[in-house]
Amino acid sequence: MSELATKKQEIYDYVYNMLGGGMVDVELDPSHYETALTKALTRFRQRSDNSVEESYVFLPTVIDENEYVLPNEVIEVRRIFRRTIGSRTGGGDGGTLFEPFNLAYTNTYLLASSNMGGLATYDMFSQYQELVGRMFGSFIEFKWNTVTKKLTLLQRPRAKEDLLLFTYNYRPDVNLLDDYLAVQWIKDYTLASCKYMLGEARSKFSVIAGPQGGGSLNGDALKAEAQAEMEKLDAEVSLQYTGGMGYYFTIG
Repeated sequence: MSELATKKQEIYDYVYNMLGGGMVDVELDPSHYETALTKALTRFRQRSDNSVEESYVFLPTVIDENEYVLPNEVIEVRRIFRRTIGSRTGGGDGGTLFEPFNLAYTNTYLLASSNMGGLATYDMFSQYQELVGRMFGSFIEFKWNTVTKKLTLLQRPRAKEDLLLFTYNYRPDVNLLDDYLAVQWIKDYTLASCKYMLGEARSKFSVIAGPQGGGSLNGDALKAEAQAEMEKLDAEVSLQYTGGMGYYFTIG
């Protein structure tokens, strides 16, 4: 069993036990648990910044091809960097080297007051990089379609080149289910969703006939309880009880 499947099963077992499984009948199939967990993950991604991570991704370009389809987990492309500037047709050869990682090191080095003039030198260097980038095409203009995941470069590449994309990505399900700031919220929302489905089914038969006059089911009560729990969980994630970690940083 994969790590993701194991973590999902742990949530299914949690929900089953919280619904009284083993003591009373829980009229839910495996597909109901899967549906409830999918709903919880989707809800968490919609409302919590803890479901998103920053990422840098390399994109090899193809000559005269300006449309590229990115993976589904990419939410937004924030910026595109060229490895070099000053060369538009030679694949970057001969241009001025421009890499965000080298620039980050330069940032650390120049901010020390004892090195090369400190902050003032760094500020002038940053302005120079920005100016050269605008003049010689360091930053590529593009369009991003959030539905089709299609990245369109406004100018067709004239040579093969590796571009560096700064993106926001969804964190994989297995990471969210392993995150102590997220997993309990996901468990509780899955439980509330299962409780609502169980209440919906039981409310179809509010009274069961029997030799002693039958009995009543708690369908409506379960639905009301589940609805209140989901509203409470929505309020919690909006107040960043589980979403306060901000963005992760990965390189891939």
